[in-house]
Amino acid sequence: MTDFLPEAVRKGLEDARKAAQRRSSRLCVHDGDNVHRVLRFWDGGFAMDAENAPNLRGHVELYDGARHLYQCLVYTSREEDGERIYEFKWHAPVADRPAADFERENDEPVALLPR
Repeated sequence: MTDFLPEAVRKGLEDARKAAQRRSSRLCVHDGDNVHRVLRFWDGGFAMDAENAPNLRGHVELYDGARHLYQCLVYTSREEDGERIYEFKWHAPVADRPAADFERENDEPVALLPR
């Protein structure tokens, strides 16, 4: 169907699709003081808009809004369909509480009932 559309209309549709992806995604990558918006995320990596994407390499932090999700070691792998694809060498989830120096019991009470 897109074979019959004029080039200007096709470009407008592509720009609208990218803008909708940018608005719907809250994921972002923090590279030092710089923040970059993520378009897509999967187990092996993520994608950003090729026009604004830097050539990231090394340690970056992945956030969902204000919530810190992952610490990642990334490299730029390729560019396709207007997206720059980054792949993980490793990524580790960030703990939401401090590490315990003792074994936690599975049957410990969740809350105490008052008398």
